[in-house]
Amino acid sequence: MYDFDVLVLGSGPGGQKAAIATAKLGKRAAVVERRDMIGGVCINTGTIPSKTLREAVLYLTGLNQREMYGASYQVKEDITVADLLTRTQHVIGREVEVIRSQLARNHVTVLPGLGRFVDEHTIEVFDGTGRETTVSADRIVIATGTVPARPSTVEFDGRTIIDSDGILQLERVPQSMIVVGAGVIGIEYASMFAALGTKVTVVESRERMLEFCDAEVVEALKYHLRDLAVTFRFRETVSSVVAHPRGAIAVLESGKKIPAEVVMYSAGRQGMTDGLGLERAGLSADRRGRIAVDEYFRTEVPHIYAVGDVIGFPALAATSMEQGRLAAYHACGEPVQALSSQQPIGIYTIPEISFIGRTEDELTEQRIPFEVGVSRYRELARGQIIGDSYGVLKLLVSPEDHSLLGVHVFGTGATELVHIGQAVMGCGGTVDYLVDAVFNYPTLAESYKVAALDAMNKIRLIERLSD
Repeated sequence: MYDFDVLVLGSGPGGQKAAIATAKLGKRAAVVERRDMIGGVCINTGTIPSKTLREAVLYLTGLNQREMYGASYQVKEDITVADLLTRTQHVIGREVEVIRSQLARNHVTVLPGLGRFVDEHTIEVFDGTGRETTVSADRIVIATGTVPARPSTVEFDGRTIIDSDGILQLERVPQSMIVVGAGVIGIEYASMFAALGTKVTVVESRERMLEFCDAEVVEALKYHLRDLAVTFRFRETVSSVVAHPRGAIAVLESGKKIPAEVVMYSAGRQGMTDGLGLERAGLSADRRGRIAVDEYFRTEVPHIYAVGDVIGFPALAATSMEQGRLAAYHACGEPVQALSSQQPIGIYTIPEISFIGRTEDELTEQRIPFEVGVSRYRELARGQIIGDSYGVLKLLVSPEDHSLLGVHVFGTGATELVHIGQAVMGCGGTVDYLVDAVFNYPTLAESYKVAALDAMNKIRLIERLSD
C-alpha cells in the first residue's frame, strides 16, 4: 500500500539512527535529505565542525601545554582560519562518507532534496533541479533539526554580523568579537576564540550563564575565561548593532557601546519546520518551530514521530540518536522502554564541562540531603603530567543509601570521565563501589576514587559525631 514502511525527514543523528534501526528490523526505510547535507546540521555546520575546530584550537595554540612550558608557548604563531578549517573539512568529509556507507549497507533509500507533506502519509520531494517526486509511507519520522535563531531586528551580513553557522565562513581570526548570548554554543565559541587571542566580550540578559549546570563549575569556567581576557556583561541586552567597514559597534540598552570586528549572535535555535507543510498532515509547531511529542516521540498524529533538536531540550546529538532508535522501534511495533532520565550533558568549552544527575541547587530545593566528594586534578599525578591544575570532579552522594545523586566534571576529558559515573548510577551502584575499585595509575579516572573517599570520610564523621 505504501512505498516505505518508515520515511525519515532529515539525516542528522536522530534521522540516521531511526532509518538504520528500521532497516535492521527488516522494514523498508528511506531518508529525505539535501544532497549537500548528508549527516544533517550535526555533521555539516554544528556539532562536528565546532568540536573539530576546538581540537584544532587546542593543538595549534598549545594552550594545554602552557602550564609546563610557559604562557608564551604556542605550536604555531600566526594561526589562520585556513589552519583551523583544514582539519574541520577533513573530518566533515570522512564523517559524510561514513554515514553514506552506513545507509547504503543497510539498504536505506536516500531521496535527495527537500521534503514537504502532501497529506499525513505522503511526502513530495523537491530535488533542487525542478524535479519533484511523491512518495508514501506507513510511518513518518520528522528529524529536520534546527538552524540558528536570527532576531528580526538584526541585519546579518555573514561577515561582520554573523550567527554560529557563520563562524565557518570567517576570512580571518578577528582581533575582537562580541558574543550575544551565553548559552552553550555562545560560550563554546567564546572560549575557542579567547584561546586564539581574540578579545571576547559576552553579552547576556540573564544574571548567570549555563543556569542548568553546577554553580561552582560555572564559576570555575568564568574564572578561567576571564584569565583568557573574556569580558562578561550580564543583565545587559543588545539594542542595536551598527556595521562599519572595519567592524561593528554594539549598543546596549544601558547605553554602553562596544566595538568589535565581529558580532556573533547565539540566540538559541529555530526548528526547521516552516517548509514542511505540517498543517497538511494535521500537525503544528510552536513559535520556535518545535513539535510536541509523547514519551514514545509520537506527535499528535500517532503514526508521525519527531526526534532530535526539532522537539526541543536537550537538543544534543547523543540523545537525538537514542530518540531516533526508540522512535523507529515503536513505529515498527517493537517493544521499547522510555528514554532514560539520566542523560549526560557535555559542553565543549575550553576547559570542558560535563555532568549527569542533579546539581547542588536542585537537591537543596528538593530538600534532599547530600554530601559532596571532591577531587582536584592538581592533586592527581595524571593532572600534573598533562598540566591541568584547574580540573575538578565532584560527586554528590546520598548519606542515607550512598547512591550517586550527581556527577560534575570540569577540566580535561570531562566529557569522557562522566561516563564512569553514568555507568555506576545506571546500574544502581553506590559510592562504596568507587571506594573499593582499583583504577589505572596515573589516570584522571582515579579522581573518582579520591572524590568517593572524600565523600565517605565526611559521611563517616557525621555518623561518628551523631552516635
